[in-house]
Amino acid sequence: MRTYSKAQLENLVSRLAHAAGVRQDDAAQFANALVDADMHGVSTHGVSRLNIYLRRIQAGLIRPDAELKVIRQTGSVVSYDADNGLGQVQAIKALKHLMPLAERNGVAVGSIRNSQHFGALSYYCNLAAAQGFVLLAMTNCEPAMAPEGGYEAFFGTNPIAASFPTGKGFAVKIDLATSTVARGNIIAAQKRRASIPLGWALDRNGEPTTDAQEALMGTILTMAGHKGYALALMVELFSGLLAGAAIGDEVGSMYKDMDRKQNVGHFFCLFHIEAFVDRSEYLRNIDATIDRIKAGKRRPGVEEIFVPGERSARKAQINSEHGIPVSDETLHEIQLWCSQLNVQFDFSGTC
Repeated sequence: MRTYSKAQLENLVSRLAHAAGVRQDDAAQFANALVDADMHGVSTHGVSRLNIYLRRIQAGLIRPDAELKVIRQTGSVVSYDADNGLGQVQAIKALKHLMPLAERNGVAVGSIRNSQHFGALSYYCNLAAAQGFVLLAMTNCEPAMAPEGGYEAFFGTNPIAASFPTGKGFAVKIDLATSTVARGNIIAAQKRRASIPLGWALDRNGEPTTDAQEALMGTILTMAGHKGYALALMVELFSGLLAGAAIGDEVGSMYKDMDRKQNVGHFFCLFHIEAFVDRSEYLRNIDATIDRIKAGKRRPGVEEIFVPGERSARKAQINSEHGIPVSDETLHEIQLWCSQLNVQFDFSGTC
């Protein structure tokens, strides 16, 4: 792998998106979201996904010039239509619209329909945390996971996330799929032609498999059995039903359905911290909570107890200093798009 600076990657991804028809400001926002995932070590949701977004734009399945629309508003509750645009771009616009509502009223809630896969949920949660908010976020996804007891894909991996600002230089970030593993990890294994651990997925016949390709044709297992199934259904109802988006197996596949839109739904609930407690008190208490957790007794062989979000923050610091790794396969895809869209590929890796 070669490594590149955050600025190098954002610049190139932005230029490619703009060349594909995305407005310049939107292209920059899109690039920031993708590169941020790589920056924090979530490469399954980063620049490696650029290829499929550009393919769907080129096929007319994503509107590069989409406008976010408010279709209903009652107080601090807002329903948005993403106009079949890039999910990252439209979600950020919705979040920015919700922030003054939450600041004024303490809480603001938004649902988004007619959207796409929009990357890592923690990206939006961390942006909100940096502005003094706590964002609880959910999204449905293309079918990949069966209900408990079944083996026909109905739910997506349906993640749920929230980030809490701290005085420690990083946010406490909870971001988890309701599946045993994020589908992106299986996609990454399939691209590498690598096997996956037993217990991640079932094949198309409902049998346990270590074959990544078979897993993608079958179903991913829910985390914690019936508990993961219940959470997946909850996310589906918030993100699909309340948003008026596609539900369950009606959600289009980003990779398989190259003849129809996805109609993914997202759900945001934004809390303004100072509506609940003074910011100074909040920071004092969350930092003290982190200190108490980290000071607890450690199991043999454990050098440090981490809180959620701490490792990814350290990863981001390392990547900021040494460059962001980009796989040879992703780099090859970028070079092909540069050639196709007449965008200059004008940088080399830092190491």
